[in-house]
Amino acid sequence: MVTAIMEPPKEIALARRAASDPAAFASIYDHYFPRVYNYIRYRVRRADVTDDLTALTFERTLSRIDTFDPERSAFPTWLFAIARHAVNDHMRARRRQRWVSLDWLRGRLGEAVPADEALIRKERKHRLLVAVDRLGQRERDILALKFGAGHTNRQISRLTGLTESNVGVILHRAVRKLRNDLIDEERDDA
Repeated sequence: MVTAIMEPPKEIALARRAASDPAAFASIYDHYFPRVYNYIRYRVRRADVTDDLTALTFERTLSRIDTFDPERSAFPTWLFAIARHAVNDHMRARRRQRWVSLDWLRGRLGEAVPADEALIRKERKHRLLVAVDRLGQRERDILALKFGAGHTNRQISRLTGLTESNVGVILHRAVRKLRNDLIDEERDDA
């Protein structure tokens, strides 16, 4: 699902209104929720953590909306910087503590998919996630911004501080690496 880009003057007006009237924030939330959620989902494997980090992102956005300065950056750039920080903070904390949620286990038991199909899906997903994990942090972040959040290379460039062409090169190389890794694994299994 691709959402239309909100016009900058409308974003600025909504952000200013939301600073004094939190009810005005609903339009911003409704417009950006799918993109923020998808971005975070690409970076975080678990849906429950994605939900929490998405909520945290919008909570932080609302609490800091009065600090948004349209002269410094576009609203989506500012919003996704908050989302990136939330994910990075989570990743740092996760390195220190690893555990399995009982809710996650319960959810896994209730799936009604034929066993052979479930096994094939699980294996494909596992291989892709392992291949993505072998990528560098910068490559994973840019892939998440591109395919999870639906950003253009220009928007990613503004958000990361890289040039637009550098973003394109990193994306191209990351996708090529993933494809080659997956093809090599299939060859090794055959």
